Amino acid sequence: MSMQRSLAADGPAPEIASELALFGRFVGEWEIRNALYSESAGTWSKSDLLWSFDWIIGGRGIQDVIVDASGSALGTTVRTWDSRIGWRVVWFCPRADEHVVLTARASEDRIELDGVQADGRRVRWTFSDIAPESFAWDGWCSNDGGRTWWHEQHMDARRLVG
Repeated sequence: MSMQRSLAADGPAPEIASELALFGRFVGEWEIRNALYSESAGTWSKSDLLWSFDWIIGGRGIQDVIVDASGSALGTTVRTWDSRIGWRVVWFCPRADEHVVLTARASEDRIELDGVQADGRRVRWTFSDIAPESFAWDGWCSNDGGRTWWHEQHMDARRLVG
C-alpha cells in the first residue's frame, strides 16, 4: 500500500469526532488571497494560493497543504487531537527552513494557535470570521518574547470544494 493511501482517511474517527470538528470544518479546498509582510523590507506582498485540508491517520488528524499559483507546494500543517492537552499542530515550510510547533484552542468564535517558530520567536495564529464558505487567517510574530506583536500575514479564504 502506498504512503498516500495509508495516510489518507475517509473522515473523522467516530470516538473523537466532536473534538475533531474544530478543524474538520475546513476539510476541502479553499482559494486564498494572501498578504505577507516582509519584516526586512517593511512591505506587504500579495499572492493567490490554494489551501487544501483532509483527514489523515485513521481520521485522528487533519493535514493541509498550501500551493502557490504554479502548483508548487509551499508547506504543510499536521493537526492532531491529544486528549491530555488538546490540539497539537506542526507547520513545515522546507523552502524557508521553517518549522513551527503550536497548540490550538477554540476561543469564542475563533481558533487561536500559539507557538514557537524555528528561530525561537513566538507566533500567534488565528482563524476568524469562520463561515461554511469562508474564513480569515492571521499570523502574528513577536520579537520580544510576547510583549509586543507585529502582523506578519493575512489570508482571506473562500471555499472551492468541500
